[in-house]
Amino acid sequence: MAKKDKSAKAEKATEAAPAAEEAPAAKDEQSYENKIKFVSVIAKPLADEKLCKKVLKLCKKASKRKAIRRGVKEVVKALRKKQKGICVLAGDISPIDVLTHIPIICEDHQIAYIYVPSKEDLGAAALSKRPTSCMLLLQKPIKALATEDAAEAKEYEETFAELEAKLKKSMPVF
Repeated sequence: MAKKDKSAKAEKATEAAPAAEEAPAAKDEQSYENKIKFVSVIAKPLADEKLCKKVLKLCKKASKRKAIRRGVKEVVKALRKKQKGICVLAGDISPIDVLTHIPIICEDHQIAYIYVPSKEDLGAAALSKRPTSCMLLLQKPIKALATEDAAEAKEYEETFAELEAKLKKSMPVF
């Protein structure tokens, strides 16, 4: 009788396992349209789907190069020290007042900034397990990496310059 119970439990577990795998995948892979529903009203300029992918890809590269400042406190500190880069902000932060001063600082220092729809995606792009509200992508790494390839560095510089030019075009003029 015990063997039958074990085999029945094993069958139930194998039946439940595929259903359990599908549910989180569907939940984690929200569409861009669903993410936009949770974005704050003041999150402008908001990256469209294509630009969002490019920005998050650059965030991942910058994180590998250690060329980022992550979090409100670190970003504001870097901006006040006149570090140049691209500021990426999450649009679904609640309360949004936590980071409403950052775009103003960016405009004062002529630094390009953009909002992305999800703080979870931004945290994942920063190679972190935690959601991130804002990030400053630096052009040069904080400390020079010995293992860095020259081709990778050049590719990052080109991607950074291209994205910065796109963001400067979409920036509001005051």
